[in-house]
Amino acid sequence: MGELRTLPVSFKVEGKRIVIIGGGDEALNKVRLAVKTTASVVIIASHVEVDFSGFAVTIHERPFQPSDLDGAALVFIGDEGPDGEAAKVEGRRRGIPVNVVDVPHECDFYTPSLIDQAPISIAIASEGDAPVLARLIRARIEQVLSPNLGALAKLAGSMRHKVGALLEGARARRYYEELVTSPEIEAAVLAGQGTEAADAVLARHAVDKAAAGVVWLIGAGPGAEDLLTLRAQRLLQEADVIVHDQLVPTAVVDMGRRDAERISVGKAKGNHSFTQAEINSLLVRLAGEGRRVARLKSGDPMVFGRAGEEIAALEKHRIAYTIVPGVTAALAAAADTATPVTLRKVATGFVFATAHGANSEELQHWAALAQAGLTLALYMGKSVAADTAARLIAHGARPDLPIGVVVKAGRKDRVLYRGTLATLSVDAGSIADGPAIILVGEAIAYGNWSEAIEFARSQIKVA
Repeated sequence: MGELRTLPVSFKVEGKRIVIIGGGDEALNKVRLAVKTTASVVIIASHVEVDFSGFAVTIHERPFQPSDLDGAALVFIGDEGPDGEAAKVEGRRRGIPVNVVDVPHECDFYTPSLIDQAPISIAIASEGDAPVLARLIRARIEQVLSPNLGALAKLAGSMRHKVGALLEGARARRYYEELVTSPEIEAAVLAGQGTEAADAVLARHAVDKAAAGVVWLIGAGPGAEDLLTLRAQRLLQEADVIVHDQLVPTAVVDMGRRDAERISVGKAKGNHSFTQAEINSLLVRLAGEGRRVARLKSGDPMVFGRAGEEIAALEKHRIAYTIVPGVTAALAAAADTATPVTLRKVATGFVFATAHGANSEELQHWAALAQAGLTLALYMGKSVAADTAARLIAHGARPDLPIGVVVKAGRKDRVLYRGTLATLSVDAGSIADGPAIILVGEAIAYGNWSEAIEFARSQIKVA
């Protein structure tokens, strides 16, 4: 994710002047935007070439004077001549933000493509690079928005003092969330009964003194933001606090509500900032305070995510919870490499396992499964990969059985390796840093591993 060169803000212009230099089409385009505000719009132009009569503006058809910028909040320059140059210099001298129309590198600010449902406004900005794309995005957003957003926002604003006297913190936030998302409230607004409906909802929230907390066990997927489910995105926006693992990228955590509390309970090999018991206690405490907790786990919470222990703790304390599945790393690895982990007449099943702490009996079972045609997905096995491969061979797995390794599955910076059990037992130390999935089985040969680094003595043939 790139860095913004500008900070999107809403600039207050009430009671001030917006000055537009120029009398042509460029000036007219900015007038259409400026008159949507409560500012006084003033046009300065030596020659007025277009018709401004349909707009509430003041026009001075004369050369620019420095005093024209007295009380100005913003300056738009749509004149390439001496008036425009003089206004630009004077605006910069006074510290007034200047926009030189269609010259991005000369602009102190940019005008976004705007969805206007006052007092709600949605701005789509491209920092001057792609205004056409911004307009197309605006059109797509407008298609899914209710035309009554502005009326709902005004209703919410009118309730602020009443809500402040009865509710605070998370309880107030939940009231407003219901107010602006309820179809019944929207219908009441359209019928002219919005205030009565809002008061009734407020009375109910005021009586409900002890709002119940909840924990959402959310799978964050392998790390790519666009692999989150829609449900995961929605709940992250509703959460009061986000408790996340170390492997969950910052970009995914940042998809939560901006004012939500964030608590990292990261656990890396040899470095546990929180024990599992401490995490369990934290979830119980936060939910017990009536908070909505997003427990954000890498991959899927039910696959090597220790969700079972957290669920047991929540059930013991009668805390409500919901499980939101995520894309587990093995499936992301299969997708990255177009590997059909189940394939007719080749692989009849798919086994998820962790190589850490595997005993001889487990390895013997895995070896038998791999020999029988099942595909193995070994998690958390990079540090013991060589030993695991050698032990699988010792327990009867073929040395030439195809394997593939995907580091950082599902991400743009993933790294792929391919080989056999025999070469993995020798070359595993060369695998790059990062979470790795080791796929073992005949099905690996049917994937697309063309971008993979090949272990030294690999016998694999890629279909």
